[in-house]
Amino acid sequence: MEYYVGLDVSLKQTSICVVDRAGLVVREGVVDSDPEAISVYVRSKAPEAVRIGLETGPTSTWLWTELKRMGLPVICIDARHAKAVLKMQINKNDRNDAIGIARIMQTGWFKEVHVKDIDSHSVRALLASRALLVKIKRDLENHVRGLLKNLGLVIGRATFNVFAARAEELIEDRPDLVAAVRPLLEARNAVEQQVSELDRKVMKLARRDAQVQRFMTVPGVGPITALAFKATIDDPARFARSRSVGAYVGLTSRRHASGEVDWSGRISKCGDAMLRSYLFEAAGVLLTRPEMVHREGLGYEARQAQRAPQGQGCSRAQARGHSASHVDRRN
Repeated sequence: MEYYVGLDVSLKQTSICVVDRAGLVVREGVVDSDPEAISVYVRSKAPEAVRIGLETGPTSTWLWTELKRMGLPVICIDARHAKAVLKMQINKNDRNDAIGIARIMQTGWFKEVHVKDIDSHSVRALLASRALLVKIKRDLENHVRGLLKNLGLVIGRATFNVFAARAEELIEDRPDLVAAVRPLLEARNAVEQQVSELDRKVMKLARRDAQVQRFMTVPGVGPITALAFKATIDDPARFARSRSVGAYVGLTSRRHASGEVDWSGRISKCGDAMLRSYLFEAAGVLLTRPEMVHREGLGYEARQAQRAPQGQGCSRAQARGHSASHVDRRN
């Protein structure tokens, strides 16, 4: 007999519902949010399960990967699509959500979400950590600028190590400012060291990946943009047409058509915001620096990644500013 299973996952426990081909509830239960516990329950209560559904969420990648490895027919669906169906229920709770997901699996009215592999998630975690540290560093610099500007002390245009030297020069004879500004400068230096360490890891990954090297032959595309693109797309075979990639990362315009109304709006901004910003900045390089294309050709970034000494590749790309996402922006 065919069974369809719905999983409503929370951090500690998972509600499970099993329905038959007609959509009638056969079994219900609650187990720990652990792949092994879920697998034992499903194999004992629904041994002939056709589809097992769960929503996208913080632990969905881990659960999906482990359940797939155990040979279960698990499917991940978009939480927004599930919400559109489940909101018709009068009472919302984990039990009812599990029943709703099970019936979504039974009717087949869903669109499966591609779950990226663990390697892609690891690369994205590295890039996200670097982006966060760069933001923290920029915020510290802006805060220091604001504190000094209130007292008529202007740092001005300062990049790289010039910023710290200029700030120290301005507060040298002001003990009251030293107590407030120096801790921020020390925190900025510590963050800068961690960013440099992550830059070396990024360059190491880029050098070892031939596909990333090919991406970097495009002017304006450095190792960070190339790695972000590969990690986000993951499996290009899942796109029937290359133009679908633009829609996937939210770079195509919205459209609303109903009756006599038909208009196109701004880009949808759906999908991965980090990759979208990197691609936007790379496109800005092509539009605003055409001389770079003619002067350097299409192989500059790839050659730099191969030739630069360990830890210097990202610094050179940052100094040239090929993609603003690869740079610690300084005001």
